[in-house]
Amino acid sequence: MQKQLHVALVYNVRPENLPADTRVVEEKLESGRLSGGGSDAGIITTSRIQPLKTKSDTYAEWDAEETILAVESALRAHHNVTLIEANEEAYDKLLAVQPDIVFNIAEGFHSPSREAQIPAILDLLGIPYTGSDPVTLGICLDKAHTKEILSYHRIPTPEFAVVGNMGDFTADEFPLPAIVKPLHEGSSKGIFNASVVRTNESLRQRILQTLTEYEEPVLVERFLEGREFTVALIGNGKHLRVLPVVEIRFDSLPKGVNPVYSYEAKWIWDQTDHPIDVLQCPARIDARLEGEIKDICTRAFKVLRCYDWCRIDVRLDEQNKPYVLEVNPLPGIIPNPKEHSSFPCAARAAGFDYNGMINAVLESAIMRNGLQ
Repeated sequence: MQKQLHVALVYNVRPENLPADTRVVEEKLESGRLSGGGSDAGIITTSRIQPLKTKSDTYAEWDAEETILAVESALRAHHNVTLIEANEEAYDKLLAVQPDIVFNIAEGFHSPSREAQIPAILDLLGIPYTGSDPVTLGICLDKAHTKEILSYHRIPTPEFAVVGNMGDFTADEFPLPAIVKPLHEGSSKGIFNASVVRTNESLRQRILQTLTEYEEPVLVERFLEGREFTVALIGNGKHLRVLPVVEIRFDSLPKGVNPVYSYEAKWIWDQTDHPIDVLQCPARIDARLEGEIKDICTRAFKVLRCYDWCRIDVRLDEQNKPYVLEVNPLPGIIPNPKEHSSFPCAARAAGFDYNGMINAVLESAIMRNGLQ
């Protein structure tokens, strides 16, 4: 274990129990016990942003208080920890605290640059942090830019088109079936059962609806009919470790739905009081396919210049050839196994408990930044 450091945990907390179409500004979620490396007790709050209309999936990327506390506890087992919310006050707090390193799980808010904002501040202040830099985070949140880089390096990814408005796209020319996604969202935001389309008319309708609701360009992607997997990676360079492959079990979803890990599958159908067994880890695949999947994920990690950790989604076509769908350099890390979070699931299969997983990521960043 490394020497004890002062670690700042920077996060966004998900507002709980908000109506689907409104939010309360400056709502506070008091945790009761959040101390910061000898500093004053902290309070987890929502960001003080302007009132806005929201959708049911607006805050899907942000972490629940349970996750933030679990990460804090894991870090505190070996280090002094200060919690800092990724809101408008984060710069001043980081400047005042001057931690040795930041454990960054902040997803941000507003614009395609949101995941890059805290790392950019940290680069400005000269404070090391876990995970990828602002360039990689910005690229990976833009699904098309990610796919362009993968394609350049001959890493297979499904063919796609980007639609900024309906006048730029001819639905009749795109191969079907297809899947329609907002261009720069994560945690299955904007990906629903209805996002898989099989006719030109439904494709046009889905593009228009997604453009209208998410007010950002839309990615149209050839929908692959094969199995789906997700792969967690920890480390860097020669120490990069690919964890056991996780399969998404579509046979566990309600009958008649499309085989896609949609927002409904992640956040609605799969509940702790009525769980569905959606993850299989290790995936039941032969050594050849496992090797192909791990190879393209390792290559994607490297060409996109990810650091410390990442989760990469992969899907097979009708000939069982694997393709990279998305690259997630800020993976979800829900601690409760019943909530089926993919990265912790893979870590458990690799022999990590939750604390060990979090500290393995931190140690990778400590080593990369020469803080041993």
